[in-house]
Amino acid sequence: MTDWQPQQKGTARTMRVEILCTGDEILTGKTVNTNYSHIARRLGEVGLDVIWGTTVGDDRASLLAAFRLAGERADAVIVNGGLGPTVDDLSQEVAAEACGVPLVLSEYWLQRMTESYARRGRVMPANNRKQAMLPEGAEFIDNPIGTACGFAVTIGKARFFFTPGVPREMRRMVDEQVIPRLLKLGGITGVTRLKRFHSFGIGESRADEMLAGIPGLAIDGEVKLGFQAHYPQLETKLAARGADAADLAARLAPVEAEVRRRLGNFIVAEDDQTLEGVVLGKLLAGAHTLAIAETFTGGTIAARLAPLVGAEAVFKRGVVTRSLPEGGASGEAAAGVAASLRQDTGASHALAVLVQLDEGADRPDFGATIAVGIADAHGTVSRQARLVGGRDWVRVGAVELGLDCLRRHLFDLPVDERIDFERR
Repeated sequence: MTDWQPQQKGTARTMRVEILCTGDEILTGKTVNTNYSHIARRLGEVGLDVIWGTTVGDDRASLLAAFRLAGERADAVIVNGGLGPTVDDLSQEVAAEACGVPLVLSEYWLQRMTESYARRGRVMPANNRKQAMLPEGAEFIDNPIGTACGFAVTIGKARFFFTPGVPREMRRMVDEQVIPRLLKLGGITGVTRLKRFHSFGIGESRADEMLAGIPGLAIDGEVKLGFQAHYPQLETKLAARGADAADLAARLAPVEAEVRRRLGNFIVAEDDQTLEGVVLGKLLAGAHTLAIAETFTGGTIAARLAPLVGAEAVFKRGVVTRSLPEGGASGEAAAGVAASLRQDTGASHALAVLVQLDEGADRPDFGATIAVGIADAHGTVSRQARLVGGRDWVRVGAVELGLDCLRRHLFDLPVDERIDFERR
């Protein structure tokens, strides 16, 4: 089975991929299906198109019908879920039935599971043996961090890749094992790269205007441009394929440089970086410490920073309250709170984010005044803005605004640069 090739071998655009997710909890909406979005996004990043997406409950007849339908219309199918040890985990059994073969015990995987439990000082439950039962002749796909191994079989005209539902296990298997196999099956050569810029303060339409006319950059250009908005940030993506690493770098480098120039101060992080990670990195590089005061945001700013590696050397104190100081959410009040907090804690830097909500229930014009104050050895700076859109919108916007103002201050950028989400 391992030398199977799709009927229409060729480029990524002729490779028809289906994602098939299993589980009653997914079908009924009790669990949000983030696994599907992750798999589809990762495939898109390497130039593979997802043509169909299917969700099936824990029902044997429905799963069998879905496998057979996918096997007739797709070249490759990624099945997610149903590889656990319980009676409602049916993927192995139904895959074997669809292939017309029996389930056989993988002695190798059984030993791996047994040793894994032993390392943790536990005895493997008897029902975990079910996870080592695979369709006869299946291609083994390793799971280095879990008890559910993956496997691949051919059903109809398609190659099926089975992955566990546990997100961290699925993600690693998709990246390290499934995607390389898919690219090989599709006859896709070369190297790909997805460059990501994370920005705060500009919307998708404005970013599109700001990047218009960059040579080689377009929806269908040599370097493809895409956006993904997830308030309060915007992700700008550049996708490119090259013959090799050098060719890819030559294509991307001038476009990357121009995107940085045009989006400028609004870029808060790149690739796998986060805004809070960039802030912490700068504080660590300067041997600085930080204290934070928050109203309404419930300690969310502190919670973004405190768990990061290295935060123990930086984070001095977090103060959470719903009451505002005299002066309300003014820039002067926020600066005063930051200065007092810095003095009280001995931190080199202090950040205060004050939120004064409108009265009444959420409505189209509901919002809040946000005041940000930052204090360091050189004095204080402050910033005031009005955000609208309901309590949740205000809360996440205030958190992002506070962190971004601190980032800007640390990098000697203007703290009061107007953002698209402000209202006068």
